Amino acid sequence: MFLLKKILTALILPPTGPVLLALFGLWLSRRNSRRWQYAGLALATISLLGLIALAMPVVGNALAPAEAPQAPISAEALRRAQAIVILGGGSYYAAPEYGSDTVGSASLVRARYGAKLARETGLPVLVTSGSPHGGRAEAESMREVLEREFGVKVRWTETASRDTAENASMSAPLLKGAGITRIALVTHASHMPRSAELFRREGIEVLPAPTGFRTASPSSVEDYLPRNLRPAREALHEHLGLLHHRLMEKLP
Repeated sequence: MFLLKKILTALILPPTGPVLLALFGLWLSRRNSRRWQYAGLALATISLLGLIALAMPVVGNALAPAEAPQAPISAEALRRAQAIVILGGGSYYAAPEYGSDTVGSASLVRARYGAKLARETGLPVLVTSGSPHGGRAEAESMREVLEREFGVKVRWTETASRDTAENASMSAPLLKGAGITRIALVTHASHMPRSAELFRREGIEVLPAPTGFRTASPSSVEDYLPRNLRPAREALHEHLGLLHHRLMEKLP
């Protein structure tokens, strides 16, 4: 199921999804019927123009889930937290300059902000994420970076989870075993609605501590240039994840 979910997601999200639609449109345009020819050409054109639009940062930013937080955690909310939980965001595999797998860019952004909160509060830290694609567990890489580079001690390292749902289900017992039911959850702002919902289902009260906000470039022109699919891809990934979890809730 995990592998099937990953394959379907890769086929739906850009660039693959729009490209496959464009190819299907071109196939339709070769039919004998004039109606199918026009429909196929229209589908191919719309798909390719859509792909260009999705590569514009302004479009990708606008696609972020409406529930995504727009501001960092407040000092008042942070004082209520009993622990800080940092979610993994991917690995930088076989990094030649470090001699092994280490944190990817998203994981580093989260680890840095989690370290800041930990230093400010003295709260215990949990890092969570395994190695869904092989290699070193993301949580191990985050623990190493937090302790060696940011000087923050990690109390719990959860290394078996493969996705956000498992981050929550496998972290909750570690937290509850220490009497902790209220956490400051550190992840990207666009990822927060889905991850917070999953932790709440495990009986953990979540105080969102988002990072990695999508902000406008100082040059407004750059936001309208088709140069980066990542914001749109991440936003659409979150919408798919939220849809999947809400559909699963309705199943018997």
